[in-house]
Amino acid sequence: MSAESDALIERVTEALRVVIDPELGYNIVDLGLVYSITAAEGGVVDIVMTTTTRGCPATGFLKDGARDGAWAVPGVEFVDVTLTYEPHWVPEMMTDAAKQHLGFA
Repeated sequence: MSAESDALIERVTEALRVVIDPELGYNIVDLGLVYSITAAEGGVVDIVMTTTTRGCPATGFLKDGARDGAWAVPGVEFVDVTLTYEPHWVPEMMTDAAKQHLGFA
């Protein structure tokens, strides 16, 4: 990965912290819902994410939020958001701050 790609990934990661899961009230990055962010030449960004459960009523909202958040980052020219359930999400994927916020710590 290049320094330019790394910097773009960092900016996208920060932008995704604005996307709040409406049920949990915390951002999708610290909840551990974003599994990976990659950036290719030309500002092409791929995001792989999940939801807390299959059939989550907020799935569309979260996926659209991730896409829109990434699109807002300067240097991003294309965004693809892929939803996966492998591995399935577990509370241990959250950051310590998210766990504390939600009363897990």
